[in-house]
Amino acid sequence: MVDPLSEVVGMLQPGAAFSKVVTGAGRWSARQPFAGHPFFCAVLEGSCRLAFDGQAPLTIEEGDFVLMPANPGFTASSLTQRTSTKRREAISLHSSSTSPFSDLGDKRFGRQKGPADVRLLGGYFVFGSPDAALLVSLLPVLVHVHGEARLATIVKLLAEESRQQRPARGVIIARLLEVLLMEALRSTDASTASPGLLQGLADTRLAAAIRQMHETPSRPWTVAELAKEAALSRSAFFERFSRAVGVPPMQYLLDWRMALAKDLLRRGEGKMVEVAERVGYSSASTFSTAFTRHVGHAPRRYALAMKVRRTSSLNA
Repeated sequence: MVDPLSEVVGMLQPGAAFSKVVTGAGRWSARQPFAGHPFFCAVLEGSCRLAFDGQAPLTIEEGDFVLMPANPGFTASSLTQRTSTKRREAISLHSSSTSPFSDLGDKRFGRQKGPADVRLLGGYFVFGSPDAALLVSLLPVLVHVHGEARLATIVKLLAEESRQQRPARGVIIARLLEVLLMEALRSTDASTASPGLLQGLADTRLAAAIRQMHETPSRPWTVAELAKEAALSRSAFFERFSRAVGVPPMQYLLDWRMALAKDLLRRGEGKMVEVAERVGYSSASTFSTAFTRHVGHAPRRYALAMKVRRTSSLNA
């Protein structure tokens, strides 16, 4: 059976992890502006406040794990009275260097002497997929998991691997990140998650329709046929799907087909007519029209650009 969550995470191509230990004591506040990379954080001991832009502040405690697939920037602070904005420090979890593995020294905020009130392992990684923005939009905006020891173990393994120059390091980091993402997502309480794929899969009826879309994207699906797969009336299915996933069913299907098409074109798999058929279009011309409208470039132009990019990366 096709696993939609695994497909989305795999296509995101996570890799190149960077992490560091951050501690805080006394009264402190630290600001990390928009970094453009997914953020993760495991609380090793103690507690603090974490406020992502556009989200309600979180109190995170020992054993908690936080993941922000599309990181808009955030502020971390002590639970005691917050410091003023003028005294706020810069977190700089992400290295300013071109290498995401440099600048690995630990960082301390607030009182510099004595025991720390909180110790965090926080970091970033990158998504290799050029279509990451679309795929990330299918995931929850924020993942906050309590007391999952497996997540803390994966994070520690990831931190250790990112600090060492060992054979197959890049492959291992990519696999650990895939496991980390999937473990975090499936550990999330879907009832409290923001609309997206996770909430849709938590609904057994909607999950049946979503799996069919992923398993046979080439089929000319209609809302009525998908509603039948979900054992719901057409109107009930449409409303329930839109509320849980955040987009109407046919928009989700179109987004997924275009993500598949871009992946096939990027890897150079098949002729244009074959790609068109595999993502549900009866001809190369209808596929080209839909792709151009959705992506902004004709599929042949996109495929050529990806080929040039691939060649450049190999020669770099």
